[in-house]
Amino acid sequence: MTIDAVISRCFSFHHDGSGTLTLDPAFQGLPDTAHGGSVLAVFDAIAAPSGPREVAGTYRRRVPLGTRLALRAWREDNRTRFELGDDHGALVDGLVGPPAPLETPAVRLAGARHPLPVSHTCFACGTKNEIGLHLALEFDHQAVAGEYLPRELFRTPDGHVAPVVLTTLLDEAAFWLGALRTGESGMTTELRVTLHRLAPFGAPLFVSGLRAGVMPHEDDPRYWRTATAVHDEHGALLASGRITFVAVRGAAKRLAAGILAMNPPDVVARVFPAYA
Repeated sequence: MTIDAVISRCFSFHHDGSGTLTLDPAFQGLPDTAHGGSVLAVFDAIAAPSGPREVAGTYRRRVPLGTRLALRAWREDNRTRFELGDDHGALVDGLVGPPAPLETPAVRLAGARHPLPVSHTCFACGTKNEIGLHLALEFDHQAVAGEYLPRELFRTPDGHVAPVVLTTLLDEAAFWLGALRTGESGMTTELRVTLHRLAPFGAPLFVSGLRAGVMPHEDDPRYWRTATAVHDEHGALLASGRITFVAVRGAAKRLAAGILAMNPPDVVARVFPAYA
């Protein structure tokens, strides 16, 4: 079983552009919510593009797991657009199209390193998630970063890293950049990811984002723009993201209570000092 096969069995799609999506619970981000990077990977799998492209999603509401959702796709100019929704309306507006000219330099941690919290079930960092990345990120005074070597599960038939790895790495780093900046939990709401080139399987990936690059939205101080990137071991840019984090007041209190059960108190307190 590969991760691409797991993604494919989550959706059914028809020639008229209608379909359904039922995300495997293993694609969890926050509790009972899909990881943003997994939804982008579904859009990418359906569009089935080749070469560099942008994969984007604007999240209106949380995307539930294990729930049958309505999915619609249509061509518009040189893009494939998506709408994912439930009985109450739109959840995510998405697109797959030409790549955006995003360039983000590689950043390596240089100061005192601190681990970021992990969980048991998150698709990115869950230590007990059988199909998860098992990612462990760190931060210092200037960046969030991590080295990641994908498991066999994430190998594509042509010997590359599955796109869901790249979209998830970028989204996870953006979440922690926002959490460190605000001291709050929340969610990523607008994800714009450019997949620049294929990542050969078997080599380490390096994900990073500068803390100084986290900038408040002009119209709403709850929203923060982040810039994240994935490079190969030689510094070549593989994927880059412009991802917006929204801080939800009090959400960190609930999240901290759960992750304190599996992380040392000082690890949680460095990110959520008001709640740990």
